[in-house]
Amino acid sequence: MLKVVVFDSGYGGELFADYLQENLPIIQIIRVIDWRNADKINTKYREARKLTEAAIKPYIGRVDLIIFANHLLTITSLKYFKRKYQSQKFLGLDLRQPRNPTGRDTLIITTKAIAKTINYHNYIFHLKCKTKTFIRDTWLTKIDNGELTASEIKNTLKTFSNKEHFYPLNLILACSHFNDIKPELRACFGKNLRIYDSFEDTFRKTCQVLELRGGAGKKKS
Repeated sequence: MLKVVVFDSGYGGELFADYLQENLPIIQIIRVIDWRNADKINTKYREARKLTEAAIKPYIGRVDLIIFANHLLTITSLKYFKRKYQSQKFLGLDLRQPRNPTGRDTLIITTKAIAKTINYHNYIFHLKCKTKTFIRDTWLTKIDNGELTASEIKNTLKTFSNKEHFYPLNLILACSHFNDIKPELRACFGKNLRIYDSFEDTFRKTCQVLELRGGAGKKKS
């Protein structure tokens, strides 16, 4: 059986591992979730790289694929791990590019650490639409602890939208944690909202790397 490690520092990693297990039931998912160092992994990429390396080292060369279910790690460290451990296959969660973005105002919900990276600024530069970044670090721990309420999400986004006079039709989730609150986000902005996360793209890349055909998980002939 193919073995895939999903690494993260919190509930977002659990969400992606669940998604992958549901869509690729024939693979073995090994969840490596470093809850203890969540704050460091989500805010300080140099320290996150060291902590990540320590956590996944027992699996390097022993599994078919290691996936970082963390956008900050993907942006800052994926190339480092690919260069250092060339015999091990790695993937990460890439920032999504919305389809036909022209004329559709786009809101990106992310964290301060991600928004500060050069790669994020390059990503924003290449989006061909009016874009605003909404930083919500405080929501990460609340999602981990099951404490983020629908009313807080609604009130926070309503205040932000009214203050900025910005009512998006595209919503990009640039942190895997925020996949947990998709229904609440859609309720805030209406049925015409398009939500973009990285799970589907990463699932497709996982199938390609593992040479599998579609969601049934059949090996390519």
